[in-house]
Amino acid sequence: MKKVELLAPAGNMKALKAAIMAGCDAVYLGGINFGARAFSKNFDNDEIVEAINYCHLYGVKVYVTVNTLIYENEVNSFMEYIEFLHKNNVDAVIMQDFGMFDLVRKTFPNLEIHASTQMHIHNLDGTLLMEKLGMKRVVLARETSIDTIREIENNSNVELEVFVHGALCISYSGQCLMSSLIGGRSGNRGACAGSCRLKYDIIDENGKKLNTGEYPLSTKDLNSLEHVGELIDAGIASFKIEGRMKSPEYVYMVVSLYRRAIDSYYKYGYVKLDDEEILKLKKIFNRNFTRGFLFNTSNNDLINGYRPNHMGVPVGKVIEYKKGIARIKLNDNISIGSGLRVIGKKNDVGISVNEIYVGGNLVKKASKGDIISIKVNSDVFVDDIVVITMDKEISDNIEDIISSNLRKVNISGKFSGHVGMEMSLTLNDGANEVSVSGSIVNESVNRPVDRDMICEKLSKLGDTVYSFSQLDIDIDNNIFIPIKEINELRRKAIDKLNELRLYKSDFKKCEYYIDVPDFKKERLVTCLVNDMDKYNNLDRKYDIVYSEFINDKTIYKLPRVIEGYVNSDKVVMIGEIGAFNKLKNAHTDFSLNVVNSYTVAFLHSLGARKITLSYELNDSQIKDIIDNYHQRYGKHPNVELIVNAYEEVMISKFSLNKYFGNDKIYLRDMFKNNYRVITKNNLMYIYNYKKRDNYNTKYYDMGVNSLRINLDI
Repeated sequence: MKKVELLAPAGNMKALKAAIMAGCDAVYLGGINFGARAFSKNFDNDEIVEAINYCHLYGVKVYVTVNTLIYENEVNSFMEYIEFLHKNNVDAVIMQDFGMFDLVRKTFPNLEIHASTQMHIHNLDGTLLMEKLGMKRVVLARETSIDTIREIENNSNVELEVFVHGALCISYSGQCLMSSLIGGRSGNRGACAGSCRLKYDIIDENGKKLNTGEYPLSTKDLNSLEHVGELIDAGIASFKIEGRMKSPEYVYMVVSLYRRAIDSYYKYGYVKLDDEEILKLKKIFNRNFTRGFLFNTSNNDLINGYRPNHMGVPVGKVIEYKKGIARIKLNDNISIGSGLRVIGKKNDVGISVNEIYVGGNLVKKASKGDIISIKVNSDVFVDDIVVITMDKEISDNIEDIISSNLRKVNISGKFSGHVGMEMSLTLNDGANEVSVSGSIVNESVNRPVDRDMICEKLSKLGDTVYSFSQLDIDIDNNIFIPIKEINELRRKAIDKLNELRLYKSDFKKCEYYIDVPDFKKERLVTCLVNDMDKYNNLDRKYDIVYSEFINDKTIYKLPRVIEGYVNSDKVVMIGEIGAFNKLKNAHTDFSLNVVNSYTVAFLHSLGARKITLSYELNDSQIKDIIDNYHQRYGKHPNVELIVNAYEEVMISKFSLNKYFGNDKIYLRDMFKNNYRVITKNNLMYIYNYKKRDNYNTKYYDMGVNSLRINLDI
């Protein structure tokens, strides 16, 4: 059985080195553009090349995120970037945009592509379709259960990557429009404002507030350490840790814990967790932990409504406060330079610990049970809880580990030195072998070179990534070799081994091609209804009616989270890519995130008869899509635009309706805007507080064939 890959996040070079020192097998990182973490520091092109070379020397793979939606005017620069990555030996790219996936796979057939979780692949059919299209790996939706993962693994040949630790989105990834439509910062473009981490009131239809915590959509962090064995047994190829915006210390701590857990399971058949290490992890960062949806976590175990950021760990309690000095009884150790937070009755107070006094004496470190005195600039009160949010001692220890470069690649070596023959050195890293030769070995006149001296000089590997696990010295008893020639032989051998470990991609560039149908131009008005009563009471005639119920006179809208499909020749509306594995006569909904002409062409080539464009497009971008489609393919697409609707801004496996036991509730933001919350088919939908209303015949003139009105709420 192939060992599971441990995949670590890297938001910058220091975090990347932390991940490597912690024992990762691969890292994922983003460039300046086209990555879903636009506010991470990320890597410029020179840093990407440096990162790839650095990782490859350690035998660590590099995956680069290009997992945003790509607009029409960005395609050329996007493809130039992909070519740069491919030529510089990236191991794979992670993608969301369906049109760009099709363009990249055909242009660069030797480049490995992974389906981002933003592609919303959550079922077997979605995975099988990606396999047919040449996708090497699928990053499954975080909501995918362990049972579904097993089913997919048992019935497909594509690699499965699963998030095992870190921040969770409350919405299905790639399906959240809340930040985009409300705040103008698109999660599909890497600029999510974290709308789910903001304060909200949950109110019923009478305006009564139902929630006590202020953050009803803010999730706890995923933690699967206790279930590493079960996840390995499910056949998952890669364990992914979230955290490209986290500190190097966080990256090191999480990766090292999963490294130990994975190795423990393979060696002993069980995972033994160190409580002290888990405590250190909590001190570095936690929002409280959950098993997420991997193991069918209940609604009650997913949300941390108390705080959307670092919770810290309790280290003491205030016993007195006078004139800006707090006396705190400790239940854990703290040191100078740490960060504390006093959780007050009215507000929280952050403290940078610059001085600690115990019994009137200035100390660098205080221990459990001590009563310390520290400066606090805001009022705190007796019995206020004190938590540590940054433990300086832990951070310093991890910093030392990261900078020490302790991770080494074990190599075996054999040195040969016989009188009258060229000396030689062979190195083997388990996958590659190199041999180099040097000068003729002479017989010694005065001071022969012995085995220990040769071994000492060859073992001086300095700041290389290598360490000898075995070094055989085969020499005559009475030889002389200048020390500088032994050193030069070692350098030549290391350089040759480096060349092999810095492997080159098999670069190939081909012409893009696709066969698409030609559709006639139309000027249709369509609608979507969600129940029979609304259908019976339609106040006008529509050219097409989509429905969330089955009716012979309407086109049935399938859920966009779905486990399987019934084979049928009937036209249906679909909201996710997996349907194309079974259905060849479909209309697509807005949730396939169509923002460029390549995606329109790709979906038409799969069998889509009508394609709904993304809510995130402006008029100019809509026109660009259709104009470029005409120019590139010489044919007319069949696209639809939703012009009147309360947009679905979020879809979630978590249900506020179930949590509060009320079918008629609203999410109220800080500006007193009310968002309708509905649960149907065990999924929660949150609708925008304002209605989209931009019906205009100008869209027909642009080439849009259908304008749709949604009557679903």
